[in-house]
Amino acid sequence: MTDSASRTQVLDDLDSRGLIAHSTDPDALRASMAEGPITSYVGFDPTAPSLHMGNLLQLLTLRRLQLAGHNPIGLVGGATGLIGDPKESSERVLNPKDVVQQWVERVRGQVERFLDFDTSLPNPARMVNNYDWTKDLNTLDFLRDIGKHFPVNRMLGREVVKARLEQGISYTEFSYVLLQSLDYLELYRRYGCTLQTGGSDQWGNLTAGVELIRRTESGKAHALATPLVTKADGTKFGKTESGTVWLDRELTSPYAFYQFWFNTDDRDVMQLVRYYTFRSADEIAELEKATADRPHAREAQRVLAEDVTTLVHGAADTAHVQLAAKALFGQSDLRELNAETLVAALKEAPHTEVSAAAMPTVADLLVQTGLVASKSAARRTVSEGGAYLNNEKVSDAEYVPTTDDLLPGSALVLRRGKRSFAGVLAG
Repeated sequence: MTDSASRTQVLDDLDSRGLIAHSTDPDALRASMAEGPITSYVGFDPTAPSLHMGNLLQLLTLRRLQLAGHNPIGLVGGATGLIGDPKESSERVLNPKDVVQQWVERVRGQVERFLDFDTSLPNPARMVNNYDWTKDLNTLDFLRDIGKHFPVNRMLGREVVKARLEQGISYTEFSYVLLQSLDYLELYRRYGCTLQTGGSDQWGNLTAGVELIRRTESGKAHALATPLVTKADGTKFGKTESGTVWLDRELTSPYAFYQFWFNTDDRDVMQLVRYYTFRSADEIAELEKATADRPHAREAQRVLAEDVTTLVHGAADTAHVQLAAKALFGQSDLRELNAETLVAALKEAPHTEVSAAAMPTVADLLVQTGLVASKSAARRTVSEGGAYLNNEKVSDAEYVPTTDDLLPGSALVLRRGKRSFAGVLAG
């Protein structure tokens, strides 16, 4: 494959994966890529201490572009993060400047893990912070040089603005689109950046930047939006009962992260494999057939969970959580698990916290963890051979675990039958 073909093939790959929801001028973008590597960017606002699943799709899109030979720029919005893109639901609470600065560094570190900055490459990645070109920006110059190019009637037509007009929207959030467009213009001027990608909910912001470059520089720039990821039932992807699935291990443990992907509905799994993995078309076709023929084997879910967890947390953590999943159901030795992984797994399951100096009986622990409804049910489960402590069958319901029973992390694993387990964390 020629360099030209490799550079343009990424568009075919994105299209085959269903990752192109909108594009300003697909033919012109393809022609530009064929002529030589282009520079593209994605922006991430630090409005939280971590990126999440929606952001991950944008990171992987930028990574796909770099692998195809194009020049990637990751932008962390130290300026736009102080404001935040308007939400349809309500006005954002402005975070303190020092907090946003801390989040800038955390988000920067997450973005950097997905791009290659090796300067020996012909297309090393670049990181930028839009605070660098906005911190000394003069208000009058901003209004004359940028604001002049934004008709208010067009700004009022943006979907998110229309949704907020009835309840009210501050000038701060209303003007966010100007700052994001300024970012694109600045990157166009500094680095020749001609492509911005983002989610389809950002389409108005993306095209506004394209238009600003046309108006101020008479330049040709492009925008490409990926679809919003939703489940088959119509609910938003990336949310669980416990909240958002984050990329930060302190907010979502690698074990919980892996289980989130592994528990994907059969109706959703192939779409997510296309979106979030780098599996080839042939591999995806094989997985699709396996899912149709043997859905109970959950092969596509395993591949999805393994690939994405490896991308985000690395191969070692992925191996740890896979081992933990087996050990919790009696398929390997619990004592081989590291403390961090075991405790994180047990915190995702029903669990109780007890004092190691005043340990309850097994019967009491079965009740406290919710594995059984009563002590009589606990005794019955033990007598019938269905209770396990650290994968060893329990014969005495009144047995009191000792410190010798504690696993790494001062934990115990209780199991009822083959499928139901719970944790005990001793302090």
